[in-house]
Amino acid sequence: MLYKEAGVDINFLNQVKKSIGKKVTSTFKGSSGAVFGLFGGIYAWKEHYLISSCDSVGTKILVACALDKHNTVGIDLVNHCVNDILTTGAQPAFFMDYIGFSKLEPRVLTQAVSGVVKACKKEKIVLVGGETAQLTRFYPAGVYDLVGFIVGIVKKSNYIDGSKIRPGDIVLGLKSSGLHTNGYSLARKILFRNYGFSTYVPELKCTIGAELLKVHRSYRKMLEPRMEYIKGLAHITGGGFYDNIKRILPGKCSVIIHKNAWKPLPIFSLIQKLGKVPENEMYRVFNMGIGMVCIIDKKDIKQFRPIKPIVIGEVVKGDFGVDLV
Repeated sequence: MLYKEAGVDINFLNQVKKSIGKKVTSTFKGSSGAVFGLFGGIYAWKEHYLISSCDSVGTKILVACALDKHNTVGIDLVNHCVNDILTTGAQPAFFMDYIGFSKLEPRVLTQAVSGVVKACKKEKIVLVGGETAQLTRFYPAGVYDLVGFIVGIVKKSNYIDGSKIRPGDIVLGLKSSGLHTNGYSLARKILFRNYGFSTYVPELKCTIGAELLKVHRSYRKMLEPRMEYIKGLAHITGGGFYDNIKRILPGKCSVIIHKNAWKPLPIFSLIQKLGKVPENEMYRVFNMGIGMVCIIDKKDIKQFRPIKPIVIGEVVKGDFGVDLV
């Protein structure tokens, strides 16, 4: 089975994003993407960038609704956004959320926001506010939407954009906790043909429901003390290894990933086997047990040993992007 058959066409989404991106970047003067330069001003911030990101937990919310457990999706949301801006070297400053219902459920709202608050406190981020919307008949009964907005700051001299990546650099992988917040449409379609939420699966050592609600890991505390040694960071989310690593590579640099460098978590092997998902599709949709990729000079590997990374590949000369062998 392909992700497209579960309702998500990555190629089509990439084409649409590319088209929209041209319109968005036309609003920037001298900046790119979601990076905004602070040029002068009474706050003396002329040496910094503001970095922003916006995301949701996707159809993982349907798992939370089915299990009536809503206190972890807020943590997923904050950690996902923190990881996104971390790839530029930014430290988070503040966070905002949006929760939309057709019919407001106070208990559900309280649980979801409690997760956001818990994660913000842990990451030392100010939750400055948000929006709770009740849109009658807009969302299906019993379902809500949860979206997060984050803003961080980084010195221009510390900004990570991948431009220093060179052939010969090594690629490190940091382990994920599970699916994190991506690929749930495909995972649900495959798994629930065979299991229910309460089904205990021996190879997972937990129920399907518990596996699918495992919290998206934050990599901030691991990586912040080591930022000076990092040339490039890729948060392995939608688009998997192929899209997320490719976008940080400079010209004439490509990456080879060695799949035998680590063993994918059991949930991914289960999905692939039950759904007969092609291997390339698995690495394009899911993180396969690697939630964050770091590219560094091989001489700096000793700086990362305390966080137990896995050397999963290397940078080579070429323009093919990313190859998994």
